[in-house]
Amino acid sequence: MTGGHRFDPTILREYDIRGVVGRTLSLDDARVLGRAFGTLARNRGAGALAVGYDGRLSSPELEAALAEGLAASGLDVLRIGRGPTPMLYFAACTLPVGGGIMVTGSHNPPDHNGFKMTLGGASFFGADIQELGRIAAAGNFAAGAGRISEHPVFDAYVERLLADYDGTRPLKVVWDAGNGAAGEVMTALTARLPGEHTLLNEAIDGTFPSHHPDPTVPENLVQLQEAVRASDADLGIAFDGDGDRIGALDSQGRILWGDQIMLYLARDVLKQHPGATIIADVKASQVLFDGIAEAGGRPLMWKTGHSLIKSKMAETGSPFAGEMSAHLFFADRYYGYDDALYAAVRLIGAIGRSGLGLAEYRDSLPPLVNTPELRFPCPEDRKWTVVEEVRARLAAEGAEITDIDGVRVKTAEGWWLLRASNTQDVLVARCEAADEAGLAKLKAALAAQLEASGLSFPAE
Repeated sequence: MTGGHRFDPTILREYDIRGVVGRTLSLDDARVLGRAFGTLARNRGAGALAVGYDGRLSSPELEAALAEGLAASGLDVLRIGRGPTPMLYFAACTLPVGGGIMVTGSHNPPDHNGFKMTLGGASFFGADIQELGRIAAAGNFAAGAGRISEHPVFDAYVERLLADYDGTRPLKVVWDAGNGAAGEVMTALTARLPGEHTLLNEAIDGTFPSHHPDPTVPENLVQLQEAVRASDADLGIAFDGDGDRIGALDSQGRILWGDQIMLYLARDVLKQHPGATIIADVKASQVLFDGIAEAGGRPLMWKTGHSLIKSKMAETGSPFAGEMSAHLFFADRYYGYDDALYAAVRLIGAIGRSGLGLAEYRDSLPPLVNTPELRFPCPEDRKWTVVEEVRARLAAEGAEITDIDGVRVKTAEGWWLLRASNTQDVLVARCEAADEAGLAKLKAALAAQLEASGLSFPAE
């Protein structure tokens, strides 16, 4: 290909490439992305890449164009077919390839799609994604004639998931794939797991007819809650659109949030890795960090973002990490990437071995009140400055702050967080306290800091 190609600037995100099909993302973009990523991958020593795609209506065409572009850069392309994003990560770890690209819109609306990438055994994000834009704009592509071949890993992936199931008591579980890309793997997996399994929305359908596939939004879990209660199940499990984030319900149909699921699993991991570093992002509850320490682990608060968490895990040798958004990462007995299907197997196994049900566990946690994630618009050229202004004022006041990713302030009442989103023109805030009176104080303190920088407190 000669001449340059400019991607819509909105699609080159911090952690992936995402756009609206037919508006900001086209088949030509997918083809050029293949050329650009292939060029960079060849420069870093890769000779072959794995490619997969999710269940969105636009994904097969985008995958074909992507594979064409990769092959034109001289790379061999191993097509693993349709499935969840962690199946692509599994392929990248187990096939003779230098990395991989997943065509996926994750949990975004049906007309959205995008690409998640891995190269050289590490996440591909940040400056690397911007470099793809520069390679494309310059039209400076490697050329060659790579081979495109079919290389399914579905059966091997299911076998690998099953290999780490270690429950001693069969459970009754309701599963909801949300018509997302995890559905077929979920069906094959549950057919071979001990226990009694009820499946919801297991058919992959890119229109998502039952509900949106995002388990962090309560209304998307209503169907699962009803099924858990109706069948007297031990727990419910839900997946997002591409199977890298998990949702969980206890036997009463109550939601466990990402940090609550993580503490249950962290306690289990620490039995085998006493004193290990367990990583969670800055949005997670203080209960999680305190609970990790109480279980004999070393809690490490880190930046939000699945790519950043994975990189920190590799750096510290952490066996387990997670985010409030319910990306969970097992390096203990696994590969260190976020895989909700694998997390589900480990969760069921831990419950089956310990005898501590999720309802009993949830009731044992300290009662807290908190805000949801508060998001409000702030211009791109202002959002980082506002956070720095707040940090400087708090430091001058002698406040107890953590500033690894925005500003997290610890007070007698609890804590509050203000950070700039890496992917949108918004600021993100969260507050957590022991009671409503304490929460009101935290929100007032946050509001005062925002007002001092010329902004208003966001409506919940």
